[in-house]
Amino acid sequence: MTDIHNEVDPVTTGISQKGLSTGTVGLIGAVVVGISCIAPAYTFTAGVGGAATSVGTQIPAILLVGFIPMLLVAFGYRELNRVMPDSGTSFTWAARAFGPWVGWMAGWGLIAATILVLSNLAGIAVDFLFLLIAQITGNSAIADLTLNPFINVAVCLVFVAVAAWISYRDMQTSQKLQYWLVGFQLLVLVAFSIVAIVRASQGDAYDATPFDWNWFNPFAVPDMMMVVAGLSVSIFMFWGWDVTLTMNEETKDPERTPGRAAALTIVSIIMVYLLLTIGMTMFAGMGEEGLGLKNEDISGNVFFYLSGEIFGPLAFLVSLAVLTSSASSLQSTMVGPARTLLAMGHYGALPKKYAQVTPRFFTPGYATIASAVAAGGFYAVMRFVSEDALWDTIAALGIMICFYYGVTAFACVWYFRHQWFDSVRNTFFTFLFPLIGGIMLLGLFGLSMGEAWRGELGSDATLFGMSLVFVLGMGVILLGVVIMIIQYFRAPDFFRGKTLGVYAPPSERARVRR
Repeated sequence: MTDIHNEVDPVTTGISQKGLSTGTVGLIGAVVVGISCIAPAYTFTAGVGGAATSVGTQIPAILLVGFIPMLLVAFGYRELNRVMPDSGTSFTWAARAFGPWVGWMAGWGLIAATILVLSNLAGIAVDFLFLLIAQITGNSAIADLTLNPFINVAVCLVFVAVAAWISYRDMQTSQKLQYWLVGFQLLVLVAFSIVAIVRASQGDAYDATPFDWNWFNPFAVPDMMMVVAGLSVSIFMFWGWDVTLTMNEETKDPERTPGRAAALTIVSIIMVYLLLTIGMTMFAGMGEEGLGLKNEDISGNVFFYLSGEIFGPLAFLVSLAVLTSSASSLQSTMVGPARTLLAMGHYGALPKKYAQVTPRFFTPGYATIASAVAAGGFYAVMRFVSEDALWDTIAALGIMICFYYGVTAFACVWYFRHQWFDSVRNTFFTFLFPLIGGIMLLGLFGLSMGEAWRGELGSDATLFGMSLVFVLGMGVILLGVVIMIIQYFRAPDFFRGKTLGVYAPPSERARVRR
């Protein structure tokens, strides 16, 4: 059964059927929001240390390997968006392909992953706020205030509240803010990389390491499990590009702009990451002490320790870049879960209150507030449970990303099964590319869960006698199953296919619209 009336079609009034304002986001705006959501300064400083510990100088290779499934899956996202531009993205598309139960869990995976990263973004913002103040005032004791969990959590909640307030407002406000923040962030990162490379080339570095093309060879990593750990971090460092798809009902040319923006976002990010990785490796080396990238004492926040050595008196610019990166991403990242919750409420997969749109700003107001409350609450709990909350949630985040990206990739393959061989383009973009990307990501999901079960992923923190990363990863999935079953008994229409049709071939959709 196909419910054509629930498809997304911008109408002449400029408001989508879910109540969002249409035509407010162009290609450049979508790319900027996508880059902001990935937050390269934040993700790099949080992830590169873990990647170095896992694979050493092969970080560029692991980044490229992690980039491949992201790009392949992005092609699948683009094809699904071309025929179904819907703010629910993974939720809506998986429900169309595999039915309501799988669709619900795909949506839950996206929401859960976003809540995990929102908490980390706020935590990093707090760290660099105090570091920036310490650098400007010359009082190093101020930087240590972030170690006080009560102060840390309180300031974190303020960041979350401000980000939610901005996201609550219209998309034009968000775009204007992001242009400045993303531009400044990228400028500082590129300058930082160039200075590091130049100083290392001149021998003026902590541990000058000559550039080697072998850094791009993934087969130089001796242990497969080291590759898995490195890929988990790599996947985390690329995550966030799909926010460009969740805005599809608000973009100009919604059938093409979001897909193009996703591909441009991923390509831009890999270029910045490779430049940063080369610069840091050449300057700091792979030592396990001091400023070496394998030193576990600095792995959670590499920019924090290297900025002064590389940028000297301008180190505060790096701190400001990471602060603005995490703060701006905190705001832009809320776009994704809020619009997924909106779609789930719209189709009856969640209570209808999640489908509420603010009459003044045409944004998912209730869903935005719910996302902020969940992110703030999760961070507050994790900050007191584990001192290594950042690294553990990053590892759990990688698991959730692989899950819902993989499901979405297979949704593309199955949904277009009758069109695979209609053309060479279809064979690659609706079949081979998403199939390979989905296999890679779901395979990594299984391997990561196995590593987490054995306590070899993340920190040594435990809960209920099990690895904290495994408890987080499996616990979040099981929580989703429980909520889904409760929602089935409360409002079964969605789960019976009455509000969101299943198995609608694109050829049939085109015929009905004509």
